Amino acid sequence: MKSLLEFLPLALFASAFFLLDGDTVSVGQWSHTFDGIYSATAVLMISTAAVWAIVSTLQKKNDRRLMWMTVLIVPLGGATLILRDPLFIQWKPTVFNWGLAIIVMSFQIFGKQTLVERMLGSQMTLPHTLWTRINMLWCANFTIVGAANLYVAVNYSEAFWVAYKIYSSFGFTLVVILLTILVALPHLKTDTPDGDPQQGERSR
Repeated sequence: MKSLLEFLPLALFASAFFLLDGDTVSVGQWSHTFDGIYSATAVLMISTAAVWAIVSTLQKKNDRRLMWMTVLIVPLGGATLILRDPLFIQWKPTVFNWGLAIIVMSFQIFGKQTLVERMLGSQMTLPHTLWTRINMLWCANFTIVGAANLYVAVNYSEAFWVAYKIYSSFGFTLVVILLTILVALPHLKTDTPDGDPQQGERSR
């Protein structure tokens, strides 16, 4: 449910850009003609804030990830609308991902546990060196995603960037999850938290 809600702003953003550009929507005496990236940005701002409120209400606690996403999207989107420059909203994925990369690395340098271990440690037990390796993998992912977004935003058309934003949101996440599984799987096959063989080994 949460994953679907988190995807909704991006879906609405793409729909407003590709499907409604040039169309006029009227409600009573109010009407609005969609004008490409600018109307799509307004839709993204409103829907992201709404999803943050809905998810936080359903969870009965503030969703920090959606909060920070909203904190980034609203001012950068506002700058795009006020200055009529799409580059501000195009910077959002880069700022967000590089910010995550800094946070992930900070936990590794200054914390007793890596951020990934804090998030997944209750679900699996791995050696510290392996948690560090996975943490570096996620840090590299966020760094690359941020850089790739900026490259596409600067060198390609708005339409290409919007399409890239949709596919990259899923593509990079899927790749880093698969790589995480590949890194952790050999250890999980041989050991369990208490050092006994896994159930699959015992059942042979």
